[in-house]
Amino acid sequence: MAEVINIDIQKTQNSRIETLDAKNIPFGKLYSDHMYIADFRDGAWGNSRILPYGEILMSPASPTINYAHSIFEGMKGYRSVNNELLLFRPIDNFKRLNVSAERMCMPQIPEEVFMEGLDALLKLDKDWFPDEPGTSLYIRPILFSKDDYIGIKPSDKFDLMIITCPVGAYYSEPVSVKVETEYTRAAAGGTGSAKTAGNYAASLYPALLAQKQGFDQLLWTDGVHHEYIEESGTMNVMFVIDGVLRTAPASDTILHGITRDSVLTLAQDFGMEVEEKAVSVTELIDAIKTGRLTEAFGTGTAATIAQIKSIGHNGDLYELPDVPSREFSNKTLQYLDDLKLGKIEDKHGWIYKV
Repeated sequence: MAEVINIDIQKTQNSRIETLDAKNIPFGKLYSDHMYIADFRDGAWGNSRILPYGEILMSPASPTINYAHSIFEGMKGYRSVNNELLLFRPIDNFKRLNVSAERMCMPQIPEEVFMEGLDALLKLDKDWFPDEPGTSLYIRPILFSKDDYIGIKPSDKFDLMIITCPVGAYYSEPVSVKVETEYTRAAAGGTGSAKTAGNYAASLYPALLAQKQGFDQLLWTDGVHHEYIEESGTMNVMFVIDGVLRTAPASDTILHGITRDSVLTLAQDFGMEVEEKAVSVTELIDAIKTGRLTEAFGTGTAATIAQIKSIGHNGDLYELPDVPSREFSNKTLQYLDDLKLGKIEDKHGWIYKV
């Protein structure tokens, strides 16, 4: 890191740690005691501080509110078997945040502003790391406009904020997904590869329609002909077809997932044949019908690996092979879980100790 930054720390006088029941944690509803904030003003970062978690002031004219001028990341921290606080690939999340920032006309964040602030926040709220199986500390960095101006232009003022919350499993059971053939998540040349707020807001309505039909998530398809599978809601998506691990290549319509990259790396370590090649809807349905598809799952920070139990398409529902029979995804999930808890050697340098 280039330098050490000064962080003003204001500790809460009313900790809520007693409200944490590690055996019963709702996802995204209970937040830790503190939050980290840094300001971008007059072309420079400063005023790094940690405050008690709480509401923030926002101008009604803010481009964040009016034009979704904000980006974010999702990462997780774990309490290891040796009681250490471990993060999974946080530098990669930091780098991806800056990639999103460039696409959305936002300032680049220096590594020391991000990592030193994150480290200080997590040390202060170390008791919020749960230790029950299947739990973790979800970490949400956000970069958003603080301008007071109604007008379509790149903003001048920004805040970087990091908040955290203890969480349990995002998906407690394998999910049922529907192939989306009408609505589009992202188009070529758009912002699909950036983690920006507007992408997720636009996905809510078609996801709600699918949920009313009994599905948990969507399999998004390309925005031109709805011919090729791209992502699945909150996750990248992968299939094992004819013994080959298949996933769409990262592009400007597909998020460059960090868990996705980890799974592809481990597949090669395990001797699995990998193809970053688009899977067409026709090929997918045919592979299901002929028994050539043996595994289907999503990859992402929230779920790590979310098994897909069934796929809906044009009114038909296709049941997939039983989850216990899925050799690759189960092996990979176990490996990643063991790695994040410090049970096995970190061969790839993915683990960061707070």
